[in-house]
Amino acid sequence: MTITITLNTENIHNLDLSPVENLISPILNEGAIASSEQQLNFVINYQQDPQDPRELSEIPEVRLWFIRLDSRYPWLPFLLNWKEGELVRYTAMLVPHQFHRTEGIQYNPEALEIFLMHKIFVLRDWLKKQNISSKSRLMSISQMLGYDLTEEFFVSIPE
Repeated sequence: MTITITLNTENIHNLDLSPVENLISPILNEGAIASSEQQLNFVINYQQDPQDPRELSEIPEVRLWFIRLDSRYPWLPFLLNWKEGELVRYTAMLVPHQFHRTEGIQYNPEALEIFLMHKIFVLRDWLKKQNISSKSRLMSISQMLGYDLTEEFFVSIPE
């Protein structure tokens, strides 16, 4: 079941998370978080000047909205639809990057590593509280972002 969250310019300018809260709260209350894994898509209807060549992830107001979202739901990557590119787009909202016509999105390597390690630690703890196995999921997230975490890495993290 795909979960679509639609945002508009007003939501973004007002840092209004209600479109997310209205969909996430019932999932959490019903204990349906595991069945919602990788189902979340965003539709962003942000008004910008037709002459403005920036991608949404380059617009400070849009990025700020996603920073607020990430501070409220730091485990949200668990729900993002990776196959539809939502994890990559979400990461672009939070990690400095550049677009290259031939190579695509190029994240700042140090910022991406910090972001990924933060997400690994947050998700590991959160998934454990949800009684959801985490190692393979976290390894998949890291691979999506160009990193290969080893089994030894997870052994080295204290409970």
